Amino acid sequence: MNVAFVAHDHKKEEMIAFTIAYQSLFKPHTLFATGTTGRLIMENTDLDIMTFKSGPLGGDQQIGAMVSQNELDLLVFFRDPLVAQPHEPDITALLRLCDVYGIPVATNMATAELLVHSLERGDFHWRDIIHQRRPANVAHFKRSSAATAGLGKPADEDLSLPRADSI
Repeated sequence: MNVAFVAHDHKKEEMIAFTIAYQSLFKPHTLFATGTTGRLIMENTDLDIMTFKSGPLGGDQQIGAMVSQNELDLLVFFRDPLVAQPHEPDITALLRLCDVYGIPVATNMATAELLVHSLERGDFHWRDIIHQRRPANVAHFKRSSAATAGLGKPADEDLSLPRADSI
């Protein structure tokens, strides 16, 4: 699985403690992080991490690009809700993309631990199915009659993704 780490300045220490505690679990996965967060994790663990730019310099957007290309399976993003971030629009866009593409996101230690234990149990194998079955560059959806009126397409054309029970 591809896992990304992001931590705001006041949450970096918490992220380091988290990755130290679970480094054996993260070791077999492909790991990514924004600049300083990734460097600090690597300095304090034996994990190999591909680092992007710092969040305010575009790192959040680089991780967002991975999400939109279906190349990320889990995001651990320790946010500081008490400090205004100058790149808040980038943060919001990243979280929105995770919602759009169904990427699990942990924004605090409690949720991160639940998702990590889920990863350890193998509960993320549904992501393998998504990688195998879903075309990466084709958007699928069911168009309503109103949306297709006058577009020359049949109103009942079903362009939806296969249902989970049919996979």
